[in-house]
Amino acid sequence: MNPKIEHERPRVLHVTTTAMSLGWLLEPQLRAFVRAGFDVTTASAPGSMAEQLGDYGIDHRAIDSFDRAVNPGADIRAAGELRQILADVNPHIIHTHNPKPGVLGRILARLHGTPVVVNTVHGLYAQETDALRRKIPVYALERIAAACSDAELVQSVEDVQTLLSLGVPRSRVHLLGNGIDLNRFKPTVQGRARAQLLRGHLGIAHNVPVVGVVGRLVWEKGYGDLFAAVKRLRAMGRNSFEVVVVGPSEPGKGDAVDRGAIEAMRGEGVRFLGQRNDITSLLQLFDVFILPSRREGFPRAAMEACAMGVPVVATDIRGCRQVVAHGHNGFLYSVGAVDELVDRIRRC
Repeated sequence: MNPKIEHERPRVLHVTTTAMSLGWLLEPQLRAFVRAGFDVTTASAPGSMAEQLGDYGIDHRAIDSFDRAVNPGADIRAAGELRQILADVNPHIIHTHNPKPGVLGRILARLHGTPVVVNTVHGLYAQETDALRRKIPVYALERIAAACSDAELVQSVEDVQTLLSLGVPRSRVHLLGNGIDLNRFKPTVQGRARAQLLRGHLGIAHNVPVVGVVGRLVWEKGYGDLFAAVKRLRAMGRNSFEVVVVGPSEPGKGDAVDRGAIEAMRGEGVRFLGQRNDITSLLQLFDVFILPSRREGFPRAAMEACAMGVPVVATDIRGCRQVVAHGHNGFLYSVGAVDELVDRIRRC
């Protein structure tokens, strides 16, 4: 090791696509690095959640061109911005998250000469059931980027097998898994009381079941399945339930749920609450939790619902299969099989 580095505070740079990922998913990890004596810098698209990390001594650098949409021009600009951040921060360790920062960050960090390159695979961007036109570019980019890393931290055991099949060295692949704070996510008397107040605030009768969904308003999260299931249940004369959707809209995303679809579902009685910070109260409000997503790594929202004792209906895909034991703590259904989803909701 460079003798100079031994006497420096180690510098770590965490890179995500959005500031929400830094605040919602990584804050405990980032604060742990600070407590361990690291200089911690984060980089993502601008956002208030990243700015709040400054209270803990965590610096943030904005990458204005970062977004989740596929946009070659913006991606090239983002690469230039990230390259400048690497030059300014000169980290000893870079830790990348999400598909786009994972590819750009690993390659640019290796070109920059960053001593240690780490990537967390929160969920490969292609499923085994996807068409080859999706799988081939995704897997090719992952294989190239993985050649630039020292460690691949993988949440899903199924993604481990995929990376190994792509030729990523076994010594570089580590099963990380996922986790939640069980001291926060547990049913309590106080939580039930808050949930009842919330039920009253929303105008939901005390004996009416609530079907809940938590997720960004993009079609990839399976809202097509959910909306079709709600319409079918209403057509069957089953109106004695409420549907509550929690999650931010993403108008800049290519598969954003459009305003027309949202308004149409409001006409079916679906309540869209937007982004919320009272998730524990909402989970105690829900009688059934739905995760109809097309792609997951190891879904934390479903884990939180399970920890709160809420049955989960989820798609039978990688990640969801690690959270839901079919018939035990919920049910799985085939992607796009609305009849199965309707059946699972009714059974719950």
